[in-house]
Amino acid sequence: MTPIDAELLRRALPGRRIEYHAIVDSTMRAAAGLPLGSVILAEEQTAGQGRHGHSWHSEPGTGIYLSIVARPAPLVTMALGLATAEAITTATGIVCDLRWPNDVLIGDKKAAGILAQVSDGAAIGGIGINVNHAGFPPELAQIATSLRLESGREWPRTDLLVALIPAIDSFLALPAESILQLFTRASSYARGRRVVVQQKEGDIYGITAGLTDAGYLKVRQDNGTDAVIIAGGVRAASA
Repeated sequence: MTPIDAELLRRALPGRRIEYHAIVDSTMRAAAGLPLGSVILAEEQTAGQGRHGHSWHSEPGTGIYLSIVARPAPLVTMALGLATAEAITTATGIVCDLRWPNDVLIGDKKAAGILAQVSDGAAIGGIGINVNHAGFPPELAQIATSLRLESGREWPRTDLLVALIPAIDSFLALPAESILQLFTRASSYARGRRVVVQQKEGDIYGITAGLTDAGYLKVRQDNGTDAVIIAGGVRAASA
């Protein structure tokens, strides 16, 4: 696998602090405490972080494992998802879907994931993209995909990063209402999709009914009442 060309990336994005590592435990941990705008990249993560304490499958040399330090902003997770989807389409022509709140899909399989945390007054956004993975472990094979699997070819990860980092800056600078509008247009899950939402109190079934001003997902439940989903795994449900 061709490694990420960090020097080319620095030339394409002058003035940006870009740290490149062959291996780290987590790019999000490595980004903590760095100046605003800093980007951490790794060829491999040994403890990549996902939502709700899950790990992120970080196969060496095939994916993009990135964290960026940004000012706290409205709807960071959605903004990063929009940026990731746009960058993938720009660099590869592959069209993505967004599943609230943090999954980038190709078809019904996950190609990228987002995680945002606040640390020392800054927002640290983590992005994992499955780029040149030829396959996945059995527990992920039915739910994950990669740009390579979807297109039948490998993609230069540096080119994707040249599109991704400016896209992140652009979307994070948008007001909340613009992010909500763009996410609603880009996501088949935001409105009119039958879903099941995993909650501690039990699964919720219903039809998605848009987003609140705070970015939470509204679901019209099968019993006719509306639920506002603050957190939880959202999946497509059969009719």
